[in-house]
Amino acid sequence: MNVAKSLLAVLALGSSMAMAECVQPETPTLPNGGSATMDDMIAGQQAVKTFQAANLEYMACLETQFTAAKKTIEEGKAKDAESLKAAYEADVAAYNEAVSAEEALAGQFNTEIREFRAANPG
Repeated sequence: MNVAKSLLAVLALGSSMAMAECVQPETPTLPNGGSATMDDMIAGQQAVKTFQAANLEYMACLETQFTAAKKTIEEGKAKDAESLKAAYEADVAAYNEAVSAEEALAGQFNTEIREFRAANPG
């Protein structure tokens, strides 16, 4: 009886994890540093910070999913190992893309800051 309850708990947990949807945050539009006001740049900075916080949550969600999938695969408990492996690979790829998106946004914002400073010396 305890084995059946444990199996049901594992299946329920696995189902809820598979159903958990990691929501990728939308990349914000940054101000044009060459023509932006200081208020525009501050709003842009806040948009970057908001994106970074949401992106961290997204990456944590993905990490939870791919870590659980990897553990299930390694333990040999996956009924559909190929499907689980594909989901694992997709989550890892999405995680890496999220890291790249954050790096690209930070680089773009730094460029806009330099342009803002060049357009507004002093």
